[in-house]
Amino acid sequence: MTRMNKYLAAFAAVSLTSVLTACSSFLDENPRGQLTEDEAYATKQDILNNGVLSIYNYIGGHSDSQGLQGTGRGVFDFNSLTTDEAIAPTRSSDWYDGGFWETLFTHNWTPGTASMKDMWDYLYKVVMMTDKFIAMIEERDDYPSDLDLVSYRAELRAVRAMYYFYIMDLFGNVPIVTTDAILTEDIVQSKRSEVFRFCVSELQEALPRLLKDKSNLLGESYGRVTQPVALFLLVKLMINAEVYADDDWTDGVGVDGRSVTFNIDGKTMNAWDACEYYCDLLDYYDYKLEDQFDANFRVTNEYSAENIFTIPMNPVLYSNWFIYLFRSRHSCHGAALGGSSENGMSATIELVKAYRYGQPDEDPRFRFTFYADTVWENYKRVLLDDGTTPLVYYPFDVAQDVTATEHEKTAGARFHKYDPDPDANADGRACNNDIVLFRYADILLMKAESQVRNGKDGSDALNAVRARVGLSAVEATLDNILAERYLELAWEGWRRNDMIRFGIFGREYSDHVPSEADLSGASVVFPIPGDLMTMHPNWKQNPGY
Repeated sequence: MTRMNKYLAAFAAVSLTSVLTACSSFLDENPRGQLTEDEAYATKQDILNNGVLSIYNYIGGHSDSQGLQGTGRGVFDFNSLTTDEAIAPTRSSDWYDGGFWETLFTHNWTPGTASMKDMWDYLYKVVMMTDKFIAMIEERDDYPSDLDLVSYRAELRAVRAMYYFYIMDLFGNVPIVTTDAILTEDIVQSKRSEVFRFCVSELQEALPRLLKDKSNLLGESYGRVTQPVALFLLVKLMINAEVYADDDWTDGVGVDGRSVTFNIDGKTMNAWDACEYYCDLLDYYDYKLEDQFDANFRVTNEYSAENIFTIPMNPVLYSNWFIYLFRSRHSCHGAALGGSSENGMSATIELVKAYRYGQPDEDPRFRFTFYADTVWENYKRVLLDDGTTPLVYYPFDVAQDVTATEHEKTAGARFHKYDPDPDANADGRACNNDIVLFRYADILLMKAESQVRNGKDGSDALNAVRARVGLSAVEATLDNILAERYLELAWEGWRRNDMIRFGIFGREYSDHVPSEADLSGASVVFPIPGDLMTMHPNWKQNPGY
């Protein structure tokens, strides 16, 4: 067990002690044995252990709507099951869940849609925790003379900026709260463009004071926001500048990325120049594409040369869950792996066709990413409950409702991208495969895109990704780059972001007829959850809701 692992495991229980005291009567009880705030943060090392490092217990999660990935009804589902890459079919009495999954897929959500407020609360909970610890550092007598404290503060600011990136991307016009000492009535909304600029400036200012290490590798920096992680976020902000700088996404008037400028290292750069610049800075850290596509998702993927930021996973050390394989596979498939499964999430027909499934030129990533046809595990066919009939998945038979169809229980290609972990617990949900949030292939594709949008040739970066899986070179056009992102990054949580940036989020596809929110352009952000609007009468609901 590394030193970082010990910190994550040891301080999980105290991380919310001081942050949520005002919100929880339970925490006011001061149970015997609980550290006081003065004791918990008495020394600089305590601030690191009980403050900075404890934040990372919330990047992942094991309950609905918690964590940036790994759980259900949260950030991943709202970014993937609202798109043309993933669908949760109703299978008779299974997977209807009050119409929740259908609501996501058809874009018919409202301010009262289930789990939306839970996701909002989770994201802002982590923001408020970082605010608390930043204030604690700033109040110390040895700040800012102590460079370690300066570094801790920078790391917390970078984590907070990452969470604001997700909040802004999902909800648009949201409040920027940078202090834990604020009254509810004093919290005001900011325009999306202001939150965008805030994220950029926070990351730029924090960057030189962050650890330079690779975050995905075992060691002191494992799972932390280091310089490469901050650079990835800056690239993601820049590539989406036209979206995030637009404060009225329903008026039909867009923003040109060439007109969105930043001062970077004494130079004025447009969004596309800045995107390419930050991509190139990542070369300093020696990331590269793995020779094998699937190496990034193996049980021991903490050795990947390509992964930039991951959620550390270990069934013994951490409480994080990774449920996407569990809830996708047929129950007999789960049983063949020593557990169970929920027989749900599937690839859409559009995604299956994009991989050219079943064709002579089928994309080699399809079989790494999804199960289809007769299912084999450990060189044996997986059998249905009768013990003789092979389990077969039918990718083209999927629909929003497959009840009473011939392949009701077996329609749809199922998720396979991560190798099954034979040592996993909880039916595979508590595994050793670290959950991949950011990786270098995405950087190359964003570099190619920024170059093309800026009138340059992006073919080198685009075709490096294609060459890794043995595909021939293609012209670097925006259409080809979007198509490559669809296949390379499937089910990694970026499809909604991509579809919005390329202007296709409201388009029609199988079982998805454009909703009223799609037609008005409102659907590119989610509504502010309804009870928040009641609590804050001066806030404005996002347009179209």
